[in-house]
Formats: sequence, C-alpha cells, structure tokens
Amino acid sequence: VQLVESGGGLVQAGGSLRLSCAASGFTLHYYAVGWFRQAPGKEREGVLCFTSTDNIIYYTDSVKGRFTASRDSAKNTVYLEMNSLKPEDTAVYYCAADSSCRATSRPGRSWGQGTQVTVSS
Repeated sequence: VQLVESGGGLVQAGGSLRLSCAASGFTLHYYAVGWFRQAPGKEREGVLCFTSTDNIIYYTDSVKGRFTASRDSAKNTVYLEMNSLKPEDTAVYYCAADSSCRATSRPGRSWGQGTQVTVSS
C-alpha cells in the first residue's frame, strides 16, 4: 500500500503545476484524498480534500479559485491542479488517502516524500 507524490517543480508566479498522487496496492477511487503542504519553518497544513464522490473540500481559503482536484481512476491517481501560483504556495506537497477527509489528517500518519513546489516571484 503506497502513495507517491510527483509533479512538483520550479515555476514563476502566475504559472501552473499539476501534482499527482499515485496509489499502488489499493484502489484510490474508494478513498478520500487529502492534499497537504509544508513550507519551510512551518507546520504542515491542509490544502484540500478530494472526496470519494469527487467533491472538493477546501482547507485553505487562499487556494480557493486557484487550486482544484481531479481523479483518473484508470491510473489510480488523484491530481492537484494549481493555477495562478504565488510565492507563498512554495512548500513540499503531500497526499494522504483514508476513509474520510477528516481521517486523512489523523495524527501519527506516516507521510511519503512529498513533492517540492517552488514558486519564484
């Protein structure tokens, strides 16, 4: 059972990136997928959750209207699509899958490597 984040990189402010959260060993479609990020010197924060019914719950007001999520069930992958990126979006981004959005942020979770997003001004 594994989740792997990818798709990060260096982008100029105003640019876009699409991050991937690819699952192996289980069917991601049946789970909520939370996206989180951790900026240098800050605690990990929730960005949004993509539910098993393909709804989006935003945890951070600053990404509303700029970030969205989608799913490719054939690839067992959930995407975080980030537009109009700002320098303050710079962070390592992580995904987590669980039975509910609340459960994706449960304490003690083991996190993957994440993927670095750097937005230059």
